[in-house]
Amino acid sequence: MCEFATSAYVLEHLQALPFDRIRANVGQTGLLATLRGGQPGPVTLLRADMDALPIEELGATAYRSQNPGVMHACGHDGHVSILLGAAQSLCRRRDAIAGTIVFCFQPGEEGSAGNRLMIEDGALEGPHVDRVFALHLYSGLESGKIGIRNGPFLPSSDRFTIEIVGTGGHGAMPQSARDPIVAAGHVIAMLQTIVSREVAPKDPVVVTIGAIAAGTTFNVIPDTATLRGTVRCFEGEIRRTMPERIERIVDGICDALRVEHRFTYQFNYPVTVNDPAMADLIRAAGRAIVGPHNVIEHDVIMMAEDMSFMHEQRPGGYALVGTRAGPATAFPNHNARFEIDEDALVVGHDLMVEIACPGSFLHQPG
Repeated sequence: MCEFATSAYVLEHLQALPFDRIRANVGQTGLLATLRGGQPGPVTLLRADMDALPIEELGATAYRSQNPGVMHACGHDGHVSILLGAAQSLCRRRDAIAGTIVFCFQPGEEGSAGNRLMIEDGALEGPHVDRVFALHLYSGLESGKIGIRNGPFLPSSDRFTIEIVGTGGHGAMPQSARDPIVAAGHVIAMLQTIVSREVAPKDPVVVTIGAIAAGTTFNVIPDTATLRGTVRCFEGEIRRTMPERIERIVDGICDALRVEHRFTYQFNYPVTVNDPAMADLIRAAGRAIVGPHNVIEHDVIMMAEDMSFMHEQRPGGYALVGTRAGPATAFPNHNARFEIDEDALVVGHDLMVEIACPGSFLHQPG
């Protein structure tokens, strides 16, 4: 968790608004702000994740990251802006709100399960939350459009580490070594046969190696090579069997190439499942602000989301807000040149406000 300055910034802005209660340091650096509306109704939680990614930003904008090796490559800074703006707007509409709104600023979405930590720290109680909503800025969708889906929308996300242990030696005399890099290369290629030959084509599965660490120079065979990767899927039985499938392949390759290995597997985020009634609320809100033709029935996407933990506890709705408006904003999320069309911030703000207080916006055709 690294969001200490961000959390302090958000807290300062929240304290300037007339909330009934503000809780800081929830799930380490998370924040909760509670606003009771003027009419009876449900308790609705709106979430924005705050964290960044360990990526060196390559964009040349004036507002590029000032922290070396860290950037908002997934739009979470936009999420914070959207929810802070929505908090200000909803405070002004307080008397029209039916129920209570909980504004949740969450740390650690990118792999640290900050959502689960906030739940463990009471984020869904005091008041008891009835329903939860979140959105995500997404360059795979045109700016001005909102993507929504009933049922499973985002996959589970698990992680694994494979450490291959060989015997180092001179790069010019490979016969006297047991090369872990060669073994690692075979492992990387063969893991894809799980997707192509062990899982039915109708079942989306991703196995990705995202990090490799091995060696120090061009002419030395190292002792070890370490691979770190992720598995994404939607079906529970496939998810359960993935550790065995991966280790079976690693065992065979390492045995054939006379190297050893150590394998660890961590079940991380569950599948994000949209409650149909909550998805319908998003559809209605989206149609009010951008028109029916801009609310898209979206296919599943393989990015995972720890908002899934709240969806396991409460009926939830999760939407995509498009950010692509030309080549500069077409880079995918998690790319070092990721950029958004800032008009998407207006769409996100309006969507959050309309979900919390239906009737705040009426789409004007044209």
